[in-house]
Amino acid sequence: MLTLANDSLRVELLDPADAADRTRLGTRYCWGGYVWQVHDSAGPLLAGPEWPVDRPTAFNGQGLPESFRHAEFGTGRPVILQDRRGFIIGIGDVAPNMAGELAVTTPCTWSLTTAADAIEFCTAQSGNGHACQLTRRIALTGRTLASSTRLTNTGNGPLPLHWFAHPFFALTDRLITCDLPAGWGMDENVGYEVDAAHRLSFKRRFLHRDDGHFEPLRIGPGPLRVALSHPTLTGLIFTTDFIPDFCPVWGNSNTWSIEPYLQTELAPGATRAWTLQYEFGPPR
Repeated sequence: MLTLANDSLRVELLDPADAADRTRLGTRYCWGGYVWQVHDSAGPLLAGPEWPVDRPTAFNGQGLPESFRHAEFGTGRPVILQDRRGFIIGIGDVAPNMAGELAVTTPCTWSLTTAADAIEFCTAQSGNGHACQLTRRIALTGRTLASSTRLTNTGNGPLPLHWFAHPFFALTDRLITCDLPAGWGMDENVGYEVDAAHRLSFKRRFLHRDDGHFEPLRIGPGPLRVALSHPTLTGLIFTTDFIPDFCPVWGNSNTWSIEPYLQTELAPGATRAWTLQYEFGPPR
């Protein structure tokens, strides 16, 4: 694995060129810039759907993965792929395997630029009449981790951009609280509730990894900024520098996630850049 570290935090990232790390990767999450875990003096700070299993399935993963979807959310309409063949942004060329499951046939080739406080991953892809250049930069400053993405359409036609983040936050006794921005909320549902102070909480403890709930948020007027409880920290703040196009939450007995989406299209030559930021509060 690749590592960023300072006096406060140690960040582990999957290395897309490492054979051992590739066994943790698949067709769901972007290979470059995949934050697998963040540690401080109290231990690991992030979780996952199968947490604390050491080797979760590639589909479930753990940490702070991000994903460029190969199918439109809700409709299942293919994005870039044709007859389930083509490329997935940030992963590589894919096709059905002998079992009929989508599999990576040729992974992306990444160039890495490393510094004391950041690692940058760059790749270029083309296929099915589309082409793009992707840069992912993970930077650590004090107790703040920033994940920045820059995608450029280098092809001659429109490039679908269907991306989402899937951070896996840690629970305290299978529960979490999340302070939402003013103007954000959710409809009545069986999994979560939001009080008058915009604080989201679980209605019950989920019993196991297959017991959970997925619920879309009502998106307010500004970018996402949430303050979350944490079992070993005074808190954790997660922010985006954009207003999501869609933003569900999901949780089970092992983890909880808030998932900002971007759903748009890039014209030829156009670039879209965005950043996520995680501020890890001090240990209790």
